[in-house]
Amino acid sequence: MTEFLQQLLNGVLLGAIYALIALGYTMVYGVLRFINFAHSDVFMLGAFVAWYSVEKLGLPTQSIGGGLAALLLSMSVCAVLGVVIEKLAYKPLRQRSTLTVLITAIGVSLLIQNVAQNSRLGFGPNPKAFPALFPSQQLHFGALTVSTHQLVVLGVALSLLGVLYWIVHHTRIGTAMRALSFNATAASLVGINNDRIISFTFGLGSALAGAGGVLYAMNYPSIDPLMGTLPGLKAFVAAVLGGIGNLPGAALGGLLIGLVETFVSGTRLSTFRDAIAFGILITILLFRPAGLLGKLKIEKV
Repeated sequence: MTEFLQQLLNGVLLGAIYALIALGYTMVYGVLRFINFAHSDVFMLGAFVAWYSVEKLGLPTQSIGGGLAALLLSMSVCAVLGVVIEKLAYKPLRQRSTLTVLITAIGVSLLIQNVAQNSRLGFGPNPKAFPALFPSQQLHFGALTVSTHQLVVLGVALSLLGVLYWIVHHTRIGTAMRALSFNATAASLVGINNDRIISFTFGLGSALAGAGGVLYAMNYPSIDPLMGTLPGLKAFVAAVLGGIGNLPGAALGGLLIGLVETFVSGTRLSTFRDAIAFGILITILLFRPAGLLGKLKIEKV
């Protein structure tokens, strides 16, 4: 039972990180109907901004104030980067085919990865040790061991999910986002500035990805320019599993993928944990393509 509870906790923590990334995918899909594959690289940049803030700017480590400052800096930089990517790469292609935008998203992803691997322009190809941003201590609840880093990850993830829910459902800009997702033409006719709402959506999703990158690096303290590829793909699987375009579905999908991956890691199938995640993607597309909480929509020709 102790081992089960320990694995359950680890799965929830990993799932919360996947949920933060998946929400960015699903928000962009909700308003523009395409997958931003550069999102996983924004996740990677979030971790590197936090690393840079400690190594180059001198923010204190193992400090609540320093850790929160690094986290907020990462979210801010990633939000700005998300808006810039949308303005430069995606906005000129809004009237083009979905395939064109998809290929562009892959190109942006590869561009970010290669620039990040360049020693002169980016961070270099070698892995870097991620600093301990927050105070590190082991807490024992009976036979269950919990680190303060795990508590920080859980607390920050739940707080950000709560803030996102409040923005989407209890603010004017959140109402505009939902209106744009439902019908972009009608939204513009009632006075909504679609360009501003789309930029805000990219910025908000990228900020969540940046936070996810920092939280992920806190538990897997070695970062490199390609670190976002696999978590980004698994977060995409989570978004599809929950129902792409559905915010609660993305959170649920992230939690389920995190739990499945963690529990599989403790069995003889541990070497297949990545394959199982993508097997879930194939299965959900075959038997419930709208996802667990999504609804099939009939498109008129």
